Amino acid sequence: MDLIVAVLVLSSAALHPLREFWIKDDIYPEGLTFAVIIQFGLYAALHSLVLGVDPTTALAVWPLVLLSAFGLFLYFFSVVATLRHGDFSIYYPIMRSSPLYVVVVSALLLGESYSVSMLAGIALVLLAAFFLQYRRGARLLADPRTLAMAVLAMVGHGTLTVADAQAMRSVEPMAFLLLLYLLFTPCSAVFFTVMRPRGRPPLQHLFAGWRITPVRYFLAGITSYVSYYLILTAFQLGGNVAAVSAVRQVSIPLSVVLGGMYLKEASMMVRLAWSMVLALGVVIIFFSR
Repeated sequence: MDLIVAVLVLSSAALHPLREFWIKDDIYPEGLTFAVIIQFGLYAALHSLVLGVDPTTALAVWPLVLLSAFGLFLYFFSVVATLRHGDFSIYYPIMRSSPLYVVVVSALLLGESYSVSMLAGIALVLLAAFFLQYRRGARLLADPRTLAMAVLAMVGHGTLTVADAQAMRSVEPMAFLLLLYLLFTPCSAVFFTVMRPRGRPPLQHLFAGWRITPVRYFLAGITSYVSYYLILTAFQLGGNVAAVSAVRQVSIPLSVVLGGMYLKEASMMVRLAWSMVLALGVVIIFFSR
C-alpha cells in the first residue's frame, strides 16, 4: 500500500468513531445523524466552490451515486437502530466488518484479485474485529434484531465503499459528495420524520439537539466530512478498495477505548489485546501487493 494512501486511511480511521460515539451518547440520535447529513452537503458545496470544481461532472457517474446513496441510507438507518439498543463497543465492530463484503463483491463482480498476504491480513483484521466485540456471557443471538441491524449496516457500508471507489476513478470527491447528499438529504429527512417516537414533533426530533449540544453537532459533521473526504481521496490516488476498507478498521480499537473509558463498557483488556492482532493484520496489508 502506498504510504500517502496509508496515511490518508489511518487519518480517516482516527476520526470515524467519533460520530458513532456521539450518536450513541445523544438524546436525539436521529437528529444528530441528520445534522451530519446536512453538513455533508454544505461542506461539499463550499469545497467545490473554493476549489473551482464543477459539481455537475458527477452526473457522469449517476448510477454509482444512486448505489452509494442506497448504501449510505442503509448504513445510517441501521447504525441508529443498532446503537439505540446495543453497546457501542459490541456492535460497532460488526457494523464495520465490511472488508469481507468488499472482497467478495469486488472479486465476483469487478474482477479484482488479491495476493495471499493481502487476504491473510484482511482475515486477521476480521478475526480481531469479531473477538473485539465478543465478551464472556454475551449472547448476540439473544437480541437478533439488533444483530440484524448491525449486519445491515455492514452491508450498507460495503456497498457504498465499492460504489465510491469506482466513482473516484473519474470524478472529484467533493463533486460526488455534493450530488450524493443533494439526493440523500431529503430522503433521510422524510425517513427520520416518519420513524420518530410517537408524540414528538418533527422539528423537535430533527433539530432540538442543535440547541442543547451545538458544539457536538458541529464537530460530528466536520469530522465525518473530513473522514469521508480522506477515504475518497485515497481511492482517487489508486488505493485498493479492499485494502483501504480493511486498514480503516483501525477505527475499531478506538471505538473500544471510547466505549470503555466514556461509556463504561466492560472487557477492556481483552479487547485491547485483540486490537494488537488487528494492528498486525493492518501491518501485513501495508506490505502486501
